[in-house]
Amino acid sequence: MVRVPSHTPRIRLRSTACQSVVASTSPRTGCHGRGGGSVPTRTPATRSCGPVATRPVSVSMKNEPTSPHDTPGPPLPDGWSRAIDALRTDLRRRGTSEATRRAYDGDLRRFATWCAGRGIDDPRAVDVRTVRRHVQSLTEAGRAATTVTRALAALRAAFRALVHEGLVDGNPAELAPAPRRPQRLPRVVKATEAARLLDRIPADDDPFDLRDRAMLELAYGSGLRAAELVRLDLVDVDAAGRELRVTGKGERTRTLPLGDPAADAVERYVARGRGALAAAHPDGRPAPALLLSRRGARLSTSDVRRRLQRRLEEAGLPGDIHPHALRHSFATHLLDGGADLRSIQEMLGHARLSTTQVYTRVESARLLEAYRRSHPRA
Repeated sequence: MVRVPSHTPRIRLRSTACQSVVASTSPRTGCHGRGGGSVPTRTPATRSCGPVATRPVSVSMKNEPTSPHDTPGPPLPDGWSRAIDALRTDLRRRGTSEATRRAYDGDLRRFATWCAGRGIDDPRAVDVRTVRRHVQSLTEAGRAATTVTRALAALRAAFRALVHEGLVDGNPAELAPAPRRPQRLPRVVKATEAARLLDRIPADDDPFDLRDRAMLELAYGSGLRAAELVRLDLVDVDAAGRELRVTGKGERTRTLPLGDPAADAVERYVARGRGALAAAHPDGRPAPALLLSRRGARLSTSDVRRRLQRRLEEAGLPGDIHPHALRHSFATHLLDGGADLRSIQEMLGHARLSTTQVYTRVESARLLEAYRRSHPRA
């Protein structure tokens, strides 16, 4: 059971505090599409976002995208081709996302090409010194620490798969240390920014207004990733029961509470907007997704980012607010409202508590800033 202290005003959490969280591991599948649409200016919605605790603005960090110039040209030796196949099979078996499989595949190919250029034609000839030299070469080439760390994780996964297949005796990548990653705090949306973003979206009969309001209320009110938003099906949302079934990383599912503003926005969208989008599907069979494009297809994560940017422009807010910033804000506002870290971990769907602990650093940074601003001897 997840409980929020009774002394915490409900409005401070914008109905994101939950009563219970249920986790399961049943797999589900999803797809992506394209979508969007123009939105004329209309009368803003009358429902406002309640005041929530503020947080200092911070910066998030992403891995560097894979460059097309990194793709190896010549064919790889048989030993490395078998290693790539083993990694692909293992990642599919573990239910990792397509983006992770693609990134790990590229990282292993670059390592295999680097090894082949040094006469190492088989994974069995790789030792920890080889892995360390490769990590050092990436660092010297100017790769970000997060990119090098991901490459090392790909090698660990690859050799773990080879050990499982009986193709190598051990995992040399497990002994190679990862580079130190700079500690940066996540970007958090202030209470005034969240209210301004959500309340500037009209609550009229325009399907795109209704969809975007429901989408962003879910992102902020339930702390969903962009990929989790677009995977939501209509049957996953119980607006009357105030519950939401979410499929996250590793095909893990969790049941989340649905706050009143988000539930109301979803009900308005389903009743007055989704039908018009579903009817626009070319063959008359729209996707089962909750969030549909102008052609009745499932939205993609790029659609979520693009629609958020448009709404930010309309609200006159900074353009550096991304979908994950709404998720960060959900967690930090819960923490400030009194929710414990383990509860926040369950709601975010983090596999490790250490991932959730970044929000305690946000809290510490806020307190330090207040101390330095207020105390005469700071």
